[in-house]
Amino acid sequence: MMLNDREDPRFFPPQVALYLVKIACERPDMMERSLSQWDCTELAHQVIAAKITGSISASTVRRILNSHKLKPWRYHLWLSPKAPRDEAFVKSIKEISSLYTRPLNPDEMVLCVDEKTNLQPRPRKSKTLPAKPELPVRVEHEYERKGALNLFAAFDTRTGRVWGQTYERKRQEEFIAFLEYLDQEIPPSITTIHVVLDNLSVHKGKKVQAWLTKHQRFLFHHPPVHCSWINQVEQWFSILQRKRLKISDFADKKALSERLQAFISEWNTKAHPFSWSEKSTLKVIAKSQIPDSNFTNQIDLAIAA
Repeated sequence: MMLNDREDPRFFPPQVALYLVKIACERPDMMERSLSQWDCTELAHQVIAAKITGSISASTVRRILNSHKLKPWRYHLWLSPKAPRDEAFVKSIKEISSLYTRPLNPDEMVLCVDEKTNLQPRPRKSKTLPAKPELPVRVEHEYERKGALNLFAAFDTRTGRVWGQTYERKRQEEFIAFLEYLDQEIPPSITTIHVVLDNLSVHKGKKVQAWLTKHQRFLFHHPPVHCSWINQVEQWFSILQRKRLKISDFADKKALSERLQAFISEWNTKAHPFSWSEKSTLKVIAKSQIPDSNFTNQIDLAIAA
């Protein structure tokens, strides 16, 4: 005999869906549940605990939420606009974008500088084993702590060449030491060195400012806060992370420093610049409070390209 909808155990009255949607749109802590976020199983438990229905499966919860385009088990990071995207913001973004794209004079170069911090050797208690047929690289789960290093790096936007040095700490003293290293490595024929770097106090302190007054070929350019995406050395750090630091297994800090220097040397034998597109820059400026008319006129063309 056919069951009608209200006798069918798969049928749930509207209040079940209403309750699900309501709690899915609230943080679990508001329901006195100590969870970072909801998943379908926990939502099913919550519905039953609230006595909205006697039983409901996680798959049914997912089906109901999908019909409302809700996925509370997912998350993404966002940043509240603390820094205004005003005329000064547009000017700064334009300045750095121009450094990346305009033709440089023979005596100019553009470096992107930053630090990759807290790099730990993490030597494993058993030797890391190479891949074999039907077996991947095997890394011992347990490791020892041997301190940490900070990698200061500079990326040449036109050639892709990288300069890097490791230091035990990250202070103005170490940053100045790195600048001294760059000053020695870069030929005197380069009389203007544009340096793109973030707004950390390490980069803007009194000692650094005093150093700059004596080394006037270095010109600092600071992007607006929360604009690390415009610093090209971050792209190189991503390559370093994937190719050299994905498995952290070095005997000590000395070995870690040596292997980082070896990676930089190998990179420089086949260094290449990154293809910088204005498309993202144009979109950001278009959303600013005072968009630049010359840039916004190019948005459609950039997106079409």
